[in-house]
Parts: sequence; structure tokens; C-alpha cells
Amino acid sequence: MRTAVVTTPLLLLSLLAGCASAPNQPTLTLNTDKTPQAYAACLTPKLQERAFTPDLTEGNRHSRIVVRSPVAADNIVELYKVSSGTKIVIYQRSLLARGFVQIAKECV
Repeated sequence: MRTAVVTTPLLLLSLLAGCASAPNQPTLTLNTDKTPQAYAACLTPKLQERAFTPDLTEGNRHSRIVVRSPVAADNIVELYKVSSGTKIVIYQRSLLARGFVQIAKECV
């Protein structure tokens, strides 16, 4: 009984720690010779065609496309302007977003 009282909270804490320390590694990193604006102009309508709702935020050297989910983590495409075009970093966080990475590859 006493062991259960001690191990149950420890088990719960370890599960929470696992969630908090999960790596934020990208699903895929790509490069294209397109500008970030040209890549975003290709990707945004393709996502909309497949019932995603992309939210584009543009900066001078960095753009971000976020596909929000009410039930899961957001899917994100980061676009970085580099000398040879654009570095694309894709974070597919939701299993419900099937085809998200494939759509992103189509515009490279």
C-alpha cells in the first residue's frame, strides 16, 4: 500500500516530464530556389484545396504558415530566406493532417 502511494505520483510526474521534454525536431527540412513569397503562394492554395486553413505570417527574411487544429498540435511550415532561395522546415504535429508533408513537397 505504501509503495503504491509513493510510486503512483512518481509515475505521473515522469509522464508529465516526458511530455514537457519532448524534442521539437522538424518532420522534414527542404530547400528550394523559390523565394519564401513564391513558395507560400504555391503552398497556401494547395492547403486550402485539401480543407486545411493556413495562416500566413510574413516577415523580411522569415515567413511562417500555421495550420491550426482544435484537437491537436498545430502543423507549421517555417520559411527562411537564404542565399540560394528558401530553407523550408516542416513540423507535422497532428496525425489528423494526413498529406501535409506531401503537399509541402509539391511546391518545392
